[in-house]
Amino acid sequence: MVKKRVLANAMVVLIMFGITNMPVVHAQSGIIPPNALSQTVLIDKSHPLRPLDYSPPELTVPPVLLAELPSNDPEMQVIPVTADALNSLFKAAQSDGMTLVLSSGYRSYNDQSILYTGSLENNGPAAAEAVARPGYSEHQSGLAVDVILSDYFCAAQGCFTLSRAAVWLSQDAYRYGFIVRYPLHKEASTGYEYEPWHLRYVGIPLAERLHASGQTLEEFYGLP
Repeated sequence: MVKKRVLANAMVVLIMFGITNMPVVHAQSGIIPPNALSQTVLIDKSHPLRPLDYSPPELTVPPVLLAELPSNDPEMQVIPVTADALNSLFKAAQSDGMTLVLSSGYRSYNDQSILYTGSLENNGPAAAEAVARPGYSEHQSGLAVDVILSDYFCAAQGCFTLSRAAVWLSQDAYRYGFIVRYPLHKEASTGYEYEPWHLRYVGIPLAERLHASGQTLEEFYGLP
């Protein structure tokens, strides 16, 4: 048992420093993808992007309703795999009577720095519960999106949880490879307050597993 534990710990070290490109298998293995090139990568307060100023090799404007014109706002872009899945998600929501809008997608290291600094100045230490430090934001990977309703009801606010869309996303987003990344009553695990509008693309297989188990990404990877 000791030898197995030492080997597992060594593997975690290798992964965290990007020395190996072994794929993610199961949470019990303790293997976490080393960078945002993997759609299952863990990005949170303790696991930054590598390098910190990471920028996706390709970004695209998804064929969905946008909160801003793409020529005016780089946040209306995501990586291609996220764009395709988001299009499917939005079409499904529309079929169920909800018109969703992309509010925020990719956010660069510099843009996240500006956002975090502004939040820190306005909210003090409480900013850390809602806004990620630059290099530690899922938005920087191109895998995360914030969505709102077309009437802008409670955009990026806690009352969005009162909307039918929030319920639908929590129940059906996994079918398209997305999870509600910061669920209710999981603040101790994710490190962030409940955000029913913040979706993270992880791919359908992992999204199905997380939905069935009720786990966060942190819990899936065996972290406290």
